[in-house]
Amino acid sequence: MNPALQALLVIVIGVGGCITYFYASNIFLDKVLFPAKGPNAGRNTNRANMVRPWLFLFPAMALLCLYLAYPVFATAWLSLFNKNHEFVGLGNYSRMFAEPKFIESLQNNIVWLIVVPAASTAFGLLAAQLTDRIKWGNFAKSLIFMPMAISFVGASVIFKLIYDSRDAALNQIGLINAVWLKFDGGVGSFLMLRLVPFVLIGCLLLAIAWAGWSVLRPLVQAQGSGGQGGGALVKLGRAAGALVAAFLVYQLGIWLYGIATNPLPFGTPQVWLQKPYWNNFFLMAVLVWIQTGFAMVILSAALRGVPEDTIEAATIDGANPFQIFFKIKVPQIMGTIVVVWTTITITVLKVFDIVLAMTNGQWQTQVLANYMYDKLFRALDWGMGSASAMIIMLLVTPILIWNVVNARKEMR
Repeated sequence: MNPALQALLVIVIGVGGCITYFYASNIFLDKVLFPAKGPNAGRNTNRANMVRPWLFLFPAMALLCLYLAYPVFATAWLSLFNKNHEFVGLGNYSRMFAEPKFIESLQNNIVWLIVVPAASTAFGLLAAQLTDRIKWGNFAKSLIFMPMAISFVGASVIFKLIYDSRDAALNQIGLINAVWLKFDGGVGSFLMLRLVPFVLIGCLLLAIAWAGWSVLRPLVQAQGSGGQGGGALVKLGRAAGALVAAFLVYQLGIWLYGIATNPLPFGTPQVWLQKPYWNNFFLMAVLVWIQTGFAMVILSAALRGVPEDTIEAATIDGANPFQIFFKIKVPQIMGTIVVVWTTITITVLKVFDIVLAMTNGQWQTQVLANYMYDKLFRALDWGMGSASAMIIMLLVTPILIWNVVNARKEMR
């Protein structure tokens, strides 16, 4: 059958089936099950009105159970069997946690979870604030948002070309290596590869340390004065934010030490994606590049919703632009920042395309989704693959619940 006719037939059957179901269910409810006549007409009408919403919701609920709930239980059941379909209970989970590759993927995912949402949200917030203050801000926003229209695989191909490495005697098509080969160890190399990066990373380290202390300070002051310091969730959120800031400070400290002490192999093209530890950050740059546009659009709308009278009052009181931004605007849009952060976190937990297209999990870049793919479709070990899928689901579920709870609070 012609694909166009097949698509048209599917649409007609789908729409016609929905119309038929709702029409027939109404007739069955009002004429057969609870007829509005006789001595019990009033009671039947009330019962029909109580049943009708559930009758209309039934198709959607049935499909959700079929395509969401059933796969979860089926995957959980498969995770209890080994490759030979023998029941092993939690044996797959113990084997999985004993594998170095799984531990590597878990550690890499933790780094992704900390770096990518933080960087994407920070860059998106910065872009939202700056683009709202310039005349050609809408054009700048469209450029920053454009990567969102590119698939993860397409973005991976683009960045793989940027990281490409060839022999030193050949022309480099990789942008980073082309720039790298311009440095020869002179004063320009010291300025561009040591001093400037050291200053920038140092400033970023100090900014993150200050942000972490700002988050943790109310909790410390409350403990010192015997106050409450907010509810349990607020305390937990502040502690988690401080831990994230501490981790980022630690990572940036490693970078600063490396920038100051590591010898630089001038004149030699570097295979960037094969450098352990650093290659993970090169992969993260792809997702940060894509997600920054999403964060910018959401946060720009939130910033525009900040009441002008609060900003005017702060200006009259002598607040500078930095104080207005960090003490007036950011606290008022903190709910939106949290939603953006958690949404990107869910995306990070499912990251698969970028790693598969750029390194295939080699050179210590394995992540959970790629590990699951290797077990399911390469090793054909459905038990281990299902167990890793359950781990991913367990990591995603609390974040989804958090998002739903926050959404309901905002609706109230």
